[in-house]
Amino acid sequence: MSAVRSLFDWKIRVYYEDTDAGGVVFYANYLKFFERARTEWLRSFGFGQHELAAELGALFVVKNTAVDYIAPARLDDELKLTVAVEKLRNASIEFVQEAWRQPSGDGAGGHQEPLLLARSRITVVCIDAATFRPQAIPDQLLASIKAQS
Repeated sequence: MSAVRSLFDWKIRVYYEDTDAGGVVFYANYLKFFERARTEWLRSFGFGQHELAAELGALFVVKNTAVDYIAPARLDDELKLTVAVEKLRNASIEFVQEAWRQPSGDGAGGHQEPLLLARSRITVVCIDAATFRPQAIPDQLLASIKAQS
């Protein structure tokens, strides 16, 4: 299928549990943040993960990831996570996702401009919930993704 470009963003706050001993977000937690953003992106089309599996028999699993870490996020930072569909295929979606630190606006040591912290390329594959074999993305979801672009 063709390349599709859709953009979705979702904001989160960095909590103590997200940080390591150095006080910065532990690198693997960016994958959790990106997963949550893709889940909310899916929800924006009216598809929750549970309903997608129960009603349409479809699950999405991560096939591969690549993350470039550019700058650290710290405790209490507000992050904006973006979701862009780079390639939409019959049974897979390739995303480009970014994590941006948002301006704090507090003036004293605050950040006045958004700052790119991490960029990832993540491919997910649609599988049958019963057999765990690859399957086509459900037509209802595919139509929603195409309509957004």
